[in-house]
Amino acid sequence: MDLTFHTLPNGIRMVHGQTTSEVAHCGIIINAGSRDELPEEHGTAHFIEHMLFKGTTHRKSYHILSRLEDVGGELNAYTTKEETAIHASFLRIHYPRATELLADLLFSSTFPPAEIEKEKEVVTEEINSYLDNPAEYIFDEFEELVFPDQPIGRNILGTPDTVRSISADSIRNFIKRNYSATQMVFCSVGAINPKKIISLFEKHFSRIEPGNGAKRKRLEYIYTPVSAEKQMDTFQNHCIIGNIAYDLHNSRRMGLFMLNNILGGQGMNSRLNLSLREKRGYAYNVESVYNPYTDTGLVTIYFGTDTRNLAKSISLTHAEIDKLRRQPLGTLQMTRAKNQIKGYLARAYENHESLMLSLGKSLLIFDRIDAMDEIFRKIDSVTAAELAETAGIVFDRSSLSTLIYRQNGERS
Repeated sequence: MDLTFHTLPNGIRMVHGQTTSEVAHCGIIINAGSRDELPEEHGTAHFIEHMLFKGTTHRKSYHILSRLEDVGGELNAYTTKEETAIHASFLRIHYPRATELLADLLFSSTFPPAEIEKEKEVVTEEINSYLDNPAEYIFDEFEELVFPDQPIGRNILGTPDTVRSISADSIRNFIKRNYSATQMVFCSVGAINPKKIISLFEKHFSRIEPGNGAKRKRLEYIYTPVSAEKQMDTFQNHCIIGNIAYDLHNSRRMGLFMLNNILGGQGMNSRLNLSLREKRGYAYNVESVYNPYTDTGLVTIYFGTDTRNLAKSISLTHAEIDKLRRQPLGTLQMTRAKNQIKGYLARAYENHESLMLSLGKSLLIFDRIDAMDEIFRKIDSVTAAELAETAGIVFDRSSLSTLIYRQNGERS
């Protein structure tokens, strides 16, 4: 795919990937998320994502929602611990409509007080819905255990109390402090002439001031392994086992992605899925996830299971972890592991919405975008010895933390 890059005088960068599809995608990614909140701002980054759709100097909420939906398009947004994104999918003839709308939301939102109060109720219900889903909530609580009293450990949504304290002033203060032009990337994938997309980019994104340009500071984390249990009114026991891991800039990151995929990645042939689900039927959902951040990372293994199978599932999980630590992969196993990762990446490349966001995030974080053959080269350079060493460090049993949601009435 041919990529076009452009940077405005105010510092906002752009990356565009040329396609021939009738459907196009574009978005703006901002290097600001929940970890950038002050303690009293908990939940503000996510709340802003909601409020960007609630009115601008040019449009009311209904007109924002209808602007793309009237022509069969879609407008969406998300917030993570380190980024906020607003993005759109639409027929390629509507590029001017989509780019103008994104700029309007980002630069001209008014945050009407009545809409703020109404959205507080919406977000509170979102929090309640999340609390009703232990298979999701356990991940947030695990991060709070691993990173106690640290911004990276706080959940993204906030609490009902902190959400109720959000005001138009606190929203504007967060934006002023974090929404710097140099920390924004406009990303696009679609069938539009590069000169035309640059022209639209310059027209709609040049008017924002450069801002302070400050990047997020790297922090040092003090980690102490912890084990905890909670009694819950659930139909299953839920368990997470994990450890802190390599950050986004660590050279061992690719190897850990491979290890994570072997252990409990998206494939049905992952070791944990074969051991817990396919061979024994102990779990319906078992997975391993590696989340790298700017200055730290986290590897988590999750499964839900019946009480009679909980201890056995934990034992089997540790057994699979120990195999990775003690038995280096052979040549055939390494080839399979590398080919699987390559296949997943190539398939993801064909999802143009996902690709658009990936291009933007790569430019935002690394200020570069590696071609597929360069990514494959990095995968091929990983050795069995490196994987064994990484497994020995990250999956050292004495360094692992555990959180269990145990069914009410059950005891360990």
